[in-house]
Amino acid sequence: MARVRLVAGNWKMHGSRGSNAALLDALVKENPPNCAVCVPFPYLAQAAERLRGSRIAWGAQNVSEHAQGAYTGEVSAAMVAEFGCRYVIVGHSERRQLYGETDAQAAAKFAAVKAAGMTPILCVGETLQERDAGKTEEVVGRQLGKVLEKNSFENSILAYEPVWAIGTGRTATPEQAQAVHAFLRKRVPAGTPILYGGSVKPQNAAAIFAMPDVDGGLIGGASLVAGDFLDIVKAAGT
Repeated sequence: MARVRLVAGNWKMHGSRGSNAALLDALVKENPPNCAVCVPFPYLAQAAERLRGSRIAWGAQNVSEHAQGAYTGEVSAAMVAEFGCRYVIVGHSERRQLYGETDAQAAAKFAAVKAAGMTPILCVGETLQERDAGKTEEVVGRQLGKVLEKNSFENSILAYEPVWAIGTGRTATPEQAQAVHAFLRKRVPAGTPILYGGSVKPQNAAAIFAMPDVDGGLIGGASLVAGDFLDIVKAAGT
């Protein structure tokens, strides 16, 4: 994969058919390149229908590590692939913290996404306690390393999301983000895009994206506001 710029929105557990329609219509009207939205499972069909033919890609926020079977409530990679998903977020900190997802599970989901012909966006990141203890590189290295044990990282995307900066209003400085991105870049193929996620807003996006090893962003709350998301996409220079 050639190293490209990408801004991906993570809607998390937000949305309704009405609000989604307004947001998607606003995005399609501008039709920016090199951006994507990762929407809740029930809205994949709506996103696929509205975005098909545009330059905006769509994806899912999670999948099961299992291909099929008696796993009530789970959704397989093959299922979301049928909706034309290009991307799937894997190992987001909220999956790890709220639902006990392990590094091994994240690695298995990463493999499932690739096997279904989609591009995984693997999230890694440390808590405030881990950062303060000087363990940032140890933590993100472990999370990435578990995936690399059994998977190639070709045609994949990495996202650094410091847990302490997600939904808290705190943001890593551009220099802090760059330091971790540079560390991670040494461990993945040369062309791998590495995104930053963690309270990215129109006001700070340009400074963060100007760092040499930051290739774009994985955007949470700001991706729910069309104007903010489009401003962030513009800041990435995509």
